[in-house]
Amino acid sequence: MKKPLLSVSLWLVMASVAGHAWAEKADRNKPMNVEADALRYDDLKQVSVFTGNVVLTKGSITIRGAQLEVRQDPDGYQFGVVTGSAATPAFFRQKRDGLDEFIEGDGETIEYDGRADTVRFIKKAQLRRFRGATLADEVTGASILYENLSDRFTVDGAPKSASAPAGRVRAMLTPKPDTPVPAVPQPSPALRATPQLEKAAQ
Repeated sequence: MKKPLLSVSLWLVMASVAGHAWAEKADRNKPMNVEADALRYDDLKQVSVFTGNVVLTKGSITIRGAQLEVRQDPDGYQFGVVTGSAATPAFFRQKRDGLDEFIEGDGETIEYDGRADTVRFIKKAQLRRFRGATLADEVTGASILYENLSDRFTVDGAPKSASAPAGRVRAMLTPKPDTPVPAVPQPSPALRATPQLEKAAQ
């Protein structure tokens, strides 16, 4: 349904600009810790719904939003859908493996797939790469898919409709530095496992 001109795959561009450093590999095996104002847990469906000022950490991953729905499949992989509020979009941040670089982004909705190790930003999507504290690359579009294992980015613009013109993909890319920025040790996260989550995981 999407028009070819509205879809752009940036993985080749980003690979040539940023080199071959992937997302923090250890994050997949780290426990997921969540803080929120309220939790509703369905043991039969293995689904937890957190609402109100939700903050999730999983290794170097940080996710924030107004609501988070988390489920776990029989193989132990975790899946999450986080939605933002009317004033604040959902937010995602993750360290890149072996470098002092971070990927962060936001959108009205963010989908995290632990099995495929992907993050999808939906509606008013933005994705940024920081080298240390300096913004290096930035892309915007209607939908952005970030593939952690291969460090690929796929950005789609909004298709043209009767009420709105086609949305454009926009990108700002900076050259790769001659010397990679070395990784800086990260402090341990302040969040701790919630007792309800520990019980639910058993």
